[in-house]
This record gives sequence, C-alpha cells and structure tokens, in this order.
Amino acid sequence: MFKHILIPTDGSPLTLKGVKSGVRLAKALGAKVTGVYVSAPYVPPVLPEGAVIYVPTADPREYKKAMDAHAEKALAVIEREAKAAGVRCETRAVSDPQPWQGILKAARARKCDAIVIASHGRGGLGGLLLGSQTARVLSHSKIPVLVVR
Repeated sequence: MFKHILIPTDGSPLTLKGVKSGVRLAKALGAKVTGVYVSAPYVPPVLPEGAVIYVPTADPREYKKAMDAHAEKALAVIEREAKAAGVRCETRAVSDPQPWQGILKAARARKCDAIVIASHGRGGLGGLLLGSQTARVLSHSKIPVLVVR
C-alpha cells in the first residue's frame, strides 16, 4: 500500500493528532515517514509614504533564526514519535508563502505516496473565513490524503 507518508506539522497540539495517526499508520504498513514544517518566507514591513509610525527593525536573520528554532522543535515531536514506534523518519523544514503549497511540494520532492494531516474540522462560514490549509491540500493533492480530526 503506502511506502512513504508525509506528515505536516505546525507545532500545535492539533497537529500532534495527525503526527500520532501518521506514525501508527506507517508502523502498520511498514512505511517510512517524512515530517515537514512549512514557514512563511520573510517579508519586510512596508509602510505607506509619509507614515510616521514606529516599527522596530525587522531583521531577516532574526526571523530565520526564530523560524528555524520553531521548526526544529515541531519536527522533533515527529522524530520522537517515529523513534518510539520503530518507524524510519526524516524531517524537512521548508519555506513557502502558502503552507499548503509547501506541503505538496515537499510530498513531491520526497516522493511520498500519501499525506496524513490534521484538521480543525471547521465547516461552513468558519472554514470559509479561516481558509483551511487542509482543505487546500485535499483539493490540490494528486496523492491520497488522510485527514485526522
């Protein structure tokens, strides 16, 4: 069935459900997992002409350092779960303006044949206003996606 499962994380408690389910599935199938963390690229603050608003200096190096630290912490959870289950695991931190696109690009680059992703399960107006990354992964993925709620 599946040989290589991608497990996205943003480090939130919700994604832990997806991580645990993805690792359990991989163990049951004898598959390996790749954990992925997608961060937004640095965007310098832009102020309208003539604005007299104080904005602290935004240093791209500090932003990258903070994103790398958060990614490392989030991906360590996947590594621990996989190690405890005896599942082969690798992790990747990627940068993309749209997390769903970063997830799909990582799946293609790592040649994954399935994605296990967590979802809030918001529907209706809540889902429409918040714009679910999971829904976008579902609608654009060319490989199977298991959604954990």
